[in-house]
Amino acid sequence: MISNLLASYGWWLLALVLIAAELLAPGYFLLWIGLAAGVMGLVMLVFPGLPFLAQAIVFAALSIGVCWAYWKFIRPAAELRDDQPLLNRKGDRMIGRHVTVVEAIVNGRGKVKVGDSVWLVEGAD
Repeated sequence: MISNLLASYGWWLLALVLIAAELLAPGYFLLWIGLAAGVMGLVMLVFPGLPFLAQAIVFAALSIGVCWAYWKFIRPAAELRDDQPLLNRKGDRMIGRHVTVVEAIVNGRGKVKVGDSVWLVEGAD
């Protein structure tokens, strides 16, 4: 009984470590793996005699499941609420924008001025 309880505590400790690591390296990935480790701690309370290999398989399945759920459901909803969806997508921000040609396009290459900088472009002569 004590070793089974310690196994649950081990999973919860791993969950805390992963969630704390998420604070140091934000990106939401470690948060969801930590959530899977926390759920694994609960699984160990319900099924105390689960062998280590089975624990590893269940943990891997839980990790993949929660990461997939985040990627499929939570992330798209968060992107819809974003007030600047093109913030880190420089290429997407250029679509439909009018620019000034600085150097004519010759042999498929030229230069244009975008804002206060000059960019290389490729296009028809």
